[in-house]
Amino acid sequence: MFDWITGLVQGGGYIAIALLMLAENLFPPIPSELIMPLAGFTAARGELNIFLVVLAGTVGTVLGALFWYFVARRIGRDRLRRWTGAHGRWITLSSEDVDRATGWFERHGRGAVFFCHFVPAVRTLISIPAGIAAMPLPSFIAFTAAGTAIWCGFLAGLGYVLEDGYEKVEAYLNPVSNVVMGGLVLLYIYRVVTFRSRED
Repeated sequence: MFDWITGLVQGGGYIAIALLMLAENLFPPIPSELIMPLAGFTAARGELNIFLVVLAGTVGTVLGALFWYFVARRIGRDRLRRWTGAHGRWITLSSEDVDRATGWFERHGRGAVFFCHFVPAVRTLISIPAGIAAMPLPSFIAFTAAGTAIWCGFLAGLGYVLEDGYEKVEAYLNPVSNVVMGGLVLLYIYRVVTFRSRED
């Protein structure tokens, strides 16, 4: 997995980073916690600019967030809950997930759009209640971009600061990332198989 993602980043550069982060927000199971540090590694080798790496990750994430924002704004909470209850297995999104994200938004308001980008299980979902509540688009983009930029910067920075030990890190990170990715795939399959329709 390490070699695959770094190969994509090296071959596609900033566009590949943006597309990977976009995919991370639309469809599991590739996490940003794997994408951005490896992009940071690539920048540390002098092949990319670290600031543009963070920008690309931010752009991809914002585009993914906008997708869910517009879907939720267009169809509304009730129809979205019915759809996820019946068909959400393929994106492992249930009506309970919609309710949980809505609860976060109702408790914390617009700030949730910013702070939830630091919470792995919620950061993608928070776009849904923001769309349902018709949060003003400029505010949504601003809060999403701010939270995302900090998160992407942190993750890419972790990879970047290990520049001197890159070869050593690569030697053990590749098998570790394969195990992590394999676990995420198994988790995705488990959630698909055990998914239950919830339309209440």
